[in-house]
Amino acid sequence: MEHRLRAVARERYHDRHPFNVRMHQGELTPDELRCWILNRFHYQRHIPVKDALILAKLDSPRLRRMWMRRIKEHDGRTEGEGGIERWLRLGEAAGIDRSELLSGRGVLPGVRLAVEGYVNFCRLRSPLEAVAASLTELSAPGIMRTRIGAFERHYRWIDADGLAYFRARETQGRQDSREALGLVLDWAKGQADEERAVAALSFKCDVLWSLLDAVDHAGTKARP
Repeated sequence: MEHRLRAVARERYHDRHPFNVRMHQGELTPDELRCWILNRFHYQRHIPVKDALILAKLDSPRLRRMWMRRIKEHDGRTEGEGGIERWLRLGEAAGIDRSELLSGRGVLPGVRLAVEGYVNFCRLRSPLEAVAASLTELSAPGIMRTRIGAFERHYRWIDADGLAYFRARETQGRQDSREALGLVLDWAKGQADEERAVAALSFKCDVLWSLLDAVDHAGTKARP
């Protein structure tokens, strides 16, 4: 089962999407990069929402304490901290005012649908499926390392301080994926559970891919 889950995370992760390939090869225009930052923020700001929905499904204080750390990582323990704040600073480093990011103006319809679909999945599905969907984190450290290198080489007009989100996620992603994988392997009791877990992770890969489809299509229309 672990082999199957890792294979899905490896083979269907959005690092293979043409938009991400172009990003990491330094081929995006500033406007394309800003479009991605703005639309990806719509996903980022909903991460603690979906984690709160998963938290409500957990049936022990130990598990709730463990999962609560994820919410604190993104929302911060105090104002001005956390992953959402770091993404806002990335936007500012790229020339996007944080008020524009927070307003939600400019978020593409396809991105809204993908994010809403993921949040509702975590709201309505079993704890096993909701946690399994988060296992795209298995591939997160690798893409973070690639992305940091690409930004440092190709997008030097973005201040290095703006890359703090990527640097933090490289470490957090390893811890988060290790914990989530342990839960999924413990909870899955048979073939039917295994199939549900694999399908949930595949769905999450589709969510991330669809988000990039929308951003890529918007950039194609804008290019001459």
